Amino acid sequence: MMNMNTHQAQDRKEIEQLFEKLKWAWGKGDGEAYGACFTDQADYVTFQGEHLKGRKAIADVHQELWNGVLRGSTLDGEIAKIDFITPELAIFHGLGAVKMRWQKQAPKKRDSINTNVVVKQNGEWRIAAFQNSRISGPGLMQKIFTKMSSRRAVQQQLR
Repeated sequence: MMNMNTHQAQDRKEIEQLFEKLKWAWGKGDGEAYGACFTDQADYVTFQGEHLKGRKAIADVHQELWNGVLRGSTLDGEIAKIDFITPELAIFHGLGAVKMRWQKQAPKKRDSINTNVVVKQNGEWRIAAFQNSRISGPGLMQKIFTKMSSRRAVQQQLR
């Protein structure tokens, strides 16, 4: 019988392999292989907020992209963190960017972070929910609040 650490180490390896399969399918422009990384009823939210529902929609939309504007592109990325909720449920954050076929490296403005909910079904890990967002600096409201907080701190020190 495997102990929990050995079991969890194996699951981490399998989740990392799932992420590699996702990148491989992207690079091959293979919608069916990409879709196979997801559960039948997966939720997929793109960086621009489009919501795809189900493996077939995920595969079909990506195949259209690879047949057109994203032809020859690759997905660069890595898993930043994996948290196990239960032995069959985990959340991982992936960092990545799409590199177009004519680029030596993906531009910084394309850096994204995605949140993935993965489930183990019939002994295999699949993505049940995916949310992707562009990585950006602090927004206007965060800058305003930071500046206000700094002023308050200075005023309190002067008192």
